Amino acid sequence: MNLLDGKYVSEKLKQEIAAEAAEVLETTGRKPHLVAILVGNDGGSETYVASKMKNCEKVGFKSTLIRYDESVSEAELLAKVEEINQDAEVDGLIVQLPLPKHIDPEKVTEKIEYRKDVDGFHPINLGRMMRNLPCFIPATPYGIMLMLEEYKIETSGKHCVVIGRSNIVGSPMSILMARNATPGNCTVTLTHSRTQNLEKLVRSADIIVAAIGKKNFVTADMVKDGAVVIDVGINREVSETTKSGYKLYGDVDFENVAPKSSWITPVPGGVGLMTIIGLLKNTLASAKKEIYQ
Repeated sequence: MNLLDGKYVSEKLKQEIAAEAAEVLETTGRKPHLVAILVGNDGGSETYVASKMKNCEKVGFKSTLIRYDESVSEAELLAKVEEINQDAEVDGLIVQLPLPKHIDPEKVTEKIEYRKDVDGFHPINLGRMMRNLPCFIPATPYGIMLMLEEYKIETSGKHCVVIGRSNIVGSPMSILMARNATPGNCTVTLTHSRTQNLEKLVRSADIIVAAIGKKNFVTADMVKDGAVVIDVGINREVSETTKSGYKLYGDVDFENVAPKSSWITPVPGGVGLMTIIGLLKNTLASAKKEIYQ
């Protein structure tokens, strides 16, 4: 068993991003600028946004956090998004999900200018990704692909089973793994809650991407010897044994699956850290006008 170490890869790539950000500042006179909008006080969202802002500072980006109370109207939020769309000093905009029930997340996602959509959720970016055209790739799948590339994991001709079909991780991950690219060129099976014989399908996989949001869903009897296992799950449980008051579990039963795998990501310390890298890389590309002029 070998560890796909998100901490190692993310720190290495942050150094590279910081060097490029310094070049942007020297060339343009300003830092790459990411704006994040946070609505309400969801604990998980607070943690994720704080981490994004902190990492922006580490690599020499400017970051701005705009906060709204949970009662903010959809119209007011959409107006703020449009205002930021028009701001030439902003390179990337993210609206942290989930949003309150009275706000339609699809409306908000489509309102974001696709040239600043560094989360990679806008239909234009998703469509361009499907056609293998330059675009902002959703941050978590992008981070996973960067990790596979860093560790030179062979993907061509392999059978990849993705568990979970969300628009944020599962579906784009299946597209990226099937694309004619490196990493990529897999035969991909995208599974979900209605999939029959799920365990059998997962057991046939050379590469497993677990993104279903269920603690320890993938067990040792579902994994063949030598499989590469990517655990996207972050499941929080209250714990009296940790300083934070909670403990994180993945979608994979790490303790029992790890001995059977050739490579595996830990939770924490794996995919979560690489999601930040995907976001930073997209923001840097936007600042450098590498994708959209």
